[in-house]
Amino acid sequence: MPLARSLSVTSLSGLEEWDEEFDLEDAVLFEIAWEVANKVGGIYTVIQTKARLTAEEWGENYFLVGPYVESNVRTQVELIEPTNPVLKRTIDKMNASGCKVYFGRWLIEGSPYVVLIDVAFTAWSLDRWKSELWELCDIGVPWFDREANDAVLFGFLTAWLLGEVNCWDLEIHPPYVVAHFHEWLAGLGLVLCRHRQLPVATIFTTHATLLGRYLCAGNVDFYNNLAEFNVDKEAGDRQIYHRYCLERAAAHCAHVFTTVSQITAIEAEHLLKRKPDVVTPNGLNVKKFSAVHEFQNLHAQSKNRIQEFVRGHFYGHLDFNLDKCLFLFIAGRYEFSNKGADLFLEALARLNYLLRVNHSDVTVIAFFIMPARTNNFNVETLKGQAVRKQLWDTAQTVKERFGKKLYESLLVGQLPDVSKMLDKEDFTIMKRAIFATQRQCQPPICTHNMLEDSSDPILNCVRRIGLFNSSADRVKIIFHPEFLSSTSPLLPMDYEEFVRGCHLGVFPSYYEPWGYTPAECTVMGIPSISTNLSGFGCFMEEHIADPTAYGIYILDRRFRGVDESCNQLTSFLFQFCKQSRRQRIIQRNRTERLSDLLDWRYLGRYYISARHMALAKAFPDTYLYEPHDPTSTTGFRYPRPASVPPSPALSRHSSPRHSEAEDNDEDERYDEDLEAEKDRVNIRQPYSMPFKNKLSTANGANGSSDGDASEKN
Repeated sequence: MPLARSLSVTSLSGLEEWDEEFDLEDAVLFEIAWEVANKVGGIYTVIQTKARLTAEEWGENYFLVGPYVESNVRTQVELIEPTNPVLKRTIDKMNASGCKVYFGRWLIEGSPYVVLIDVAFTAWSLDRWKSELWELCDIGVPWFDREANDAVLFGFLTAWLLGEVNCWDLEIHPPYVVAHFHEWLAGLGLVLCRHRQLPVATIFTTHATLLGRYLCAGNVDFYNNLAEFNVDKEAGDRQIYHRYCLERAAAHCAHVFTTVSQITAIEAEHLLKRKPDVVTPNGLNVKKFSAVHEFQNLHAQSKNRIQEFVRGHFYGHLDFNLDKCLFLFIAGRYEFSNKGADLFLEALARLNYLLRVNHSDVTVIAFFIMPARTNNFNVETLKGQAVRKQLWDTAQTVKERFGKKLYESLLVGQLPDVSKMLDKEDFTIMKRAIFATQRQCQPPICTHNMLEDSSDPILNCVRRIGLFNSSADRVKIIFHPEFLSSTSPLLPMDYEEFVRGCHLGVFPSYYEPWGYTPAECTVMGIPSISTNLSGFGCFMEEHIADPTAYGIYILDRRFRGVDESCNQLTSFLFQFCKQSRRQRIIQRNRTERLSDLLDWRYLGRYYISARHMALAKAFPDTYLYEPHDPTSTTGFRYPRPASVPPSPALSRHSSPRHSEAEDNDEDERYDEDLEAEKDRVNIRQPYSMPFKNKLSTANGANGSSDGDASEKN
């Protein structure tokens, strides 16, 4: 009986609904990427977070394929014997032929099966396979490009693996094989599968085009000249022509070509010369809290830890109120222009001017978390944390002495004489502690010793704009050129904990195919600024009627010049600084409610769409495909909040200012809770989708899908 499916209009733009049941026991999914159990970049996060949902959908028929890296395998993978008889015979045959292929479980959520290939062990075949690649595709790979050499080895080995899987008897061989390849490093395997005419439905996903990243790093006017680039010449000039050819060949050979955002789809159409069939946005595993305000409590706890670091970093110059201090941050790869660090610094200088001329009592501390070349921690920074700890120990000592005297006085039934509670020794200890906090220099900008201090882009820009953490400045800057870690002696916090403690994430990227950093802010209830040149920003603009009201500020970098964009960013920051504490709490509640939009539970269905489309193209005789008119698709728009948005100029909460009693007014809480419930209803209905499979039917009491179950709850 042929497998059939139909397409219909959905609530999410571009997402197709599947009415027919698809027997996943008759199909196997291989997901191939260099980042499987191998943390290199953002694709690792995509695969790791998506694994649980895909493993639940495909069960024992889902396998991730990646490179064998011993240091990663020791800590992340449990090696076991293959459970699938076809795969076991395939791995045994490859190992007998001079390969080293390992099988195990990746110790992450979902515990998916992984097939890990040791590419270095088969390096003796590199010259032969490179010659074969030249004969088949006219692509020559230079000897000195180690990454491209690894891509050749990995590509031939994955094609070998898929070929062996497809050559066993039909009695035990699954009739449908889906192979999903991520990025150019894995793309050669797809090209070889198509050349060898293997019965495999292939999908290729580019998370960012090679040429696009190189062009943007060269400070070209990228988006206004997309249609004008001579792609072959540009790739050749940058000595990546062989990589570009591998990527472009994979994109054209795939049954289904996908990318992660609409902005990258436009880029791929011009640079790779193929329009993506499906846009597959990146999601996250969203942890929902049992208590509505639990994430607010986590914000307060993490903020207190950041404040402790700030107390030490600014010792001797702590002349601002920490309760009126806002923590902003930017994080990611150190790409000064691509990530928008240049625009952020310029906007901070303008914000500093606005706060000073308006006599604001708000202080902004901007963190730059971008790894750079360093040789150690800055001595002055470490000293600050030591001084802070010494002050704390001194305060604890005096408190214990004071408490003991108070206790003894109360024991004898007398009220203490306050003038006698602290003696000369106590005052001496406290004076010594105060003298220790004296500092002749300004608090440091950078927490580490930079190897290239004189040429560092961030430090040079700070020197130009003159933000040196002086007492007169209302904006302070801290450059932390290292990824955060809970074991750091300086700022002992994990990245997630740090994000929760901040007030606003600022990501004014010029080139950002998706943007996990603002997405992570959203699911943790932290407002963020992104751009309409990032995949995340475009996605939120498409699905939210009024993003700003939900704490998602979208900066226009596509249709405005640099100076106009900088002014708009400055305006966003200044308006945020004018919000009251109550308004920030309301905004964080709204931001956190958007987390459902970024949950793999919903966004994973774009991948389902891509797999069905690939199967329909690869097996047209047995898998029916009914095309539909894409213009008939209606997109879902998350509604504008019913209450007044938290803008200082418009909100009734800002003027006149509420008292603490008014801030806790039950009517306001009721309005906010009612608004939240309306949003939850609105987000459920559009995402509900009648697609079913055997796994979901078996797990549901009445055979309902996850979407149906969520509505019942």
